[in-house]
Amino acid sequence: MSASPGSRDRDALLQEAKDLRSGQRIAEALASLARLQELHPGFSRLYQERGHCQVMLRDAPAAIDALREAVRLNPTLPASWDMLEQLYRMVGDMAQAATAAQHLAMLRQLPPAVVAASSLFADGDLSSAEEVIRDYLDTDGENVGALRLLARLCKARGALGEAEALLKLVLDRAPDYHAARLDNAMVLLQQQKPLQARREAEHLLGHDPDNREYLKQYGAACIALGDHEPLIDLYERLLDSQALLGAEVADLRLWRASALKVTGRQQDAMADYRAALAARPDYGVAWFSLANLKTYRFTDDDIARMRAAQSRPAVQDMDRVYLSFALGKALEDRAEYASSWQHYERGNAIRAVSSRYRPEVAESCVLRLKQVFTAEVFAARADWGLADPAPIFIVGLPRSGSTLIEQILASHSQVEGTQELTEIDRYAGEICGRDPDCGLPLDLQALLRLTPQDVRALGERFLAETRTYRRLGKAFFIDKMPNNFWHIGLIHLILPRSTIIDVRREPMACGFSNFKQLFGTTNQEFTYGMDHLARHYRAYLELMRHWGEVLPGRVLRVAYEDVVEGLEDSVQHMLEGCRLPFEPACLAFHETQRSVRTPSSEQVRQPIGRDGLAQWRPYEPWLAPLRDGLGDALAGYRA
Repeated sequence: MSASPGSRDRDALLQEAKDLRSGQRIAEALASLARLQELHPGFSRLYQERGHCQVMLRDAPAAIDALREAVRLNPTLPASWDMLEQLYRMVGDMAQAATAAQHLAMLRQLPPAVVAASSLFADGDLSSAEEVIRDYLDTDGENVGALRLLARLCKARGALGEAEALLKLVLDRAPDYHAARLDNAMVLLQQQKPLQARREAEHLLGHDPDNREYLKQYGAACIALGDHEPLIDLYERLLDSQALLGAEVADLRLWRASALKVTGRQQDAMADYRAALAARPDYGVAWFSLANLKTYRFTDDDIARMRAAQSRPAVQDMDRVYLSFALGKALEDRAEYASSWQHYERGNAIRAVSSRYRPEVAESCVLRLKQVFTAEVFAARADWGLADPAPIFIVGLPRSGSTLIEQILASHSQVEGTQELTEIDRYAGEICGRDPDCGLPLDLQALLRLTPQDVRALGERFLAETRTYRRLGKAFFIDKMPNNFWHIGLIHLILPRSTIIDVRREPMACGFSNFKQLFGTTNQEFTYGMDHLARHYRAYLELMRHWGEVLPGRVLRVAYEDVVEGLEDSVQHMLEGCRLPFEPACLAFHETQRSVRTPSSEQVRQPIGRDGLAQWRPYEPWLAPLRDGLGDALAGYRA
């Protein structure tokens, strides 16, 4: 059975404690377990071993505490349940003894291999658990519990397609296996299939309408579908419980606040963010969410509380990141630019440690796209795609003004705004595979192997799969996924009559705006450092120049600065490019009532301003590496 070096070291420390206990050296065993807990606090078997030690010391309360923590972390520990039953009987707690006995009896009914694999899984030994359960399934391939466990292991290592196939097999054999159906809903959502995920959640709620996990999964699917209105009441319903812990209250208040923000109810959103912080004062994401409103101004007390939370040794890394970005924004609003920069820089530095982005991968992808997508390739495939003009793709780099352009166009009576749709990127991944670090397409030659039938089918599939986001029945709809600039070649092949708009922003302003924005996805990991930002911007420019050369006139260019300085002319230019008549509502875009999910959601609900043009200027002393890295892009970004 294979194991990772980390788990081998962990298991060696556990064995050391067991040996000390066997030698009656209990104090030394407990000290060894304390060291192990510092390194691996979520390791269930260390608490089981601590329970053994406390039993030998005849300290029943301490043994019970240790064993309860063991089964909380890992419910598939028969020895822990067995000891708990005996200990509860010893202290006269017959109700808890019966509960422990019930758990033990359930585990004894399962095949030992399934129990062992489940226990390994709970402790993070994924490869060992998978090895055990696959060996077992070789002898009993019909066991739906074992198949579900294998699906969960596949999900944990990112093999989502295999997990989905296994769960379909389980549900075909056992349609009422609700735990498997919940797993399937999660897997579908991770694969960006939110409509199917919501249907699974609705099926589960049909059996148990008040199940909190089912309701939360339904809510997660609604978020992915951009259907935020139902979430406000759903999370309020979940909050209406007397048994909630502070952490769950904080989460639910945060989620409800996010739904309120997206739907334009800013004051209500602020109140719920505040309620989340009342439940958990060091909740970094709630502090950051207030900052991310862009219009919120922190008080002296807020800043003192954030600094106090950030200084606590036990604060988690991600909370520290959120607090860094929130403090950066709070101090920027006070014109304390040196301190603000330090916080932005600190937050990015922490994130960069775990980032897998490599600029050379992006640069290589640009070169391969240029080699694959030539003018001759497009000419030979000119009539292959679906000639439907409905989609309007808005592409570019993040923080370039794409949300503003979307809001302007979505104010037109014939255009529906949706969200940043993931379908095109998913198709590219399915066809070409993905680079494991950056998620960019690998085998680009695979795109040239598509037949006319394949190409047309992809266009039809896009329209079918995005129909769920189109609720207003308008003639045109927007896909505002900035990263689709990588896939303009694919978009043109499958939807040759679609509109593609490239929103471009001055590179220093764009670079700084990305550096100070904490994104929620791994697609934007190029934002954590000046060199990566500069190289990514240059790669984007190079690829857009190529699309302009091989598809002249295909992509409509919109400069953010032009929109700010001349709104009416820019709106006319965009509407003409979309083959739409002028409508005054596009000039009053801030009055349009619609859900907006991006960090600019509150800004586009206000009249256009010039503030964003020079926000980077006070930070110029620290942006020299960005300027140097951009080089001739500073002057040539409009070319």
